[in-house]
Amino acid sequence: SLEDYEETVKKAKEAWKVWADIPAPKRGEIVRQIGDALRQKIKVLGSLVSLEMGKIFVEGVGEVQEYVDVCDYAVGLSRMIGGPILPSERPGHALIEQWNPVGLVGIITAFNFPVAVYGWNSAIAMICGNACLWKGAPTTSLISVAVTKIIAKVLKDNKVPGAICSLVCGGADIGTAMARDERMDLLSFTGSTKVGKQVALMVQERFGRSLLELGGNNAIIVFEDADLNLVIPSALFAAVGTAGQRCTTARRLFLHESIHDEVVAKLAKAYAQVRIGDPWDSDTLYGPLHTKEAVKMFLGAVEQAKQQGGSVVYGGKVINRPGNYVEPTIVTGLPHNAPIVHTETFAPILYVLKFKEEEEVFAWNNEVKQGLSSSIFTKDLGRIFRWLGPKGSDCGIVNVNIPTSGAEIGGAFGGEKHTGGGRESGSDSWKLYMRRST
Repeated sequence: SLEDYEETVKKAKEAWKVWADIPAPKRGEIVRQIGDALRQKIKVLGSLVSLEMGKIFVEGVGEVQEYVDVCDYAVGLSRMIGGPILPSERPGHALIEQWNPVGLVGIITAFNFPVAVYGWNSAIAMICGNACLWKGAPTTSLISVAVTKIIAKVLKDNKVPGAICSLVCGGADIGTAMARDERMDLLSFTGSTKVGKQVALMVQERFGRSLLELGGNNAIIVFEDADLNLVIPSALFAAVGTAGQRCTTARRLFLHESIHDEVVAKLAKAYAQVRIGDPWDSDTLYGPLHTKEAVKMFLGAVEQAKQQGGSVVYGGKVINRPGNYVEPTIVTGLPHNAPIVHTETFAPILYVLKFKEEEEVFAWNNEVKQGLSSSIFTKDLGRIFRWLGPKGSDCGIVNVNIPTSGAEIGGAFGGEKHTGGGRESGSDSWKLYMRRST
């Protein structure tokens, strides 16, 4: 309730006063212990992710592992954050760049990565000296509670307030309260572009700070010289992994016209081998969608694709079994600018599109509203550097000969345009959780 929220914010603000006084390397040591505590419970937490979200067990475990890895990364970072001492033009003076924590970081996460996204944010925010207030997705509350209890024990064992990592469960009313609350010194929001825009406007209205991780309409581009032994498993993994419910899922596959038919045939054959079943079964590669609404969205998108001239060459139907299961789907024959191709549908639908020239396909990669992840498959070094350069991909994540999904924690994760412009995890993302004084 909003009363619970109010009490939680007050306690988190009080806890911050204790946390901010602890030296950064000591904060790093406590974050290391959180990583160890998660490591000890990794299988049971992975099972819980699988149960509540619907992703396969190995992906659930992998997600918790990501939080553990970010904790390890944050430990080293706790001894390295800071600014330079610059030459002053005044005699006998020094110019110091001082970095301080922002204070209280609100973290709103989505159903699809109910552990990892909180981990990226909280581990870095904590070593920077911030308290955290987490609101997980309403459909993955058990995960949020379980993770928070593990963290709370570590904090208690170190004789610091548990409220340093506070949790509120709830729906849009709590999210709105966080966005409007001036006591939230930074609001990190992961979710849809539509809701992210509302959050951004509410935070901006109070001149607050936001970090946005929103949608993606990610493309893989395959040139005629590509190694197809790399392309087929990569495209399959990127389009079908997590049943198409990652923000980095491949939704568009651009194929050079000379290899189009061959790749489509091979990909359809690979799709037919995907083992669909219970996410807890170790043989399963592909589980259900998260909700009934997602199934409706899937069916609607397939119908629109057909109406706009597409042909379903694989899948396209709901699977007749208990749960929210749909067939992984391949659609061909649509133009690059078809409205449905430009729509991010959070489901396993891959639009396969033909191209002739490098220049046109780079432009098609960039013509969608979102700018999260992108990949090309080629052996041409000149083309690779053009892809990475100013006229290449406009995305926050730019890959060569690997799929769009699967980011490394050491790099800054995030995207441009309607993806929100935020960066989390590695590189200098820590600066977003601090304020600078000169």
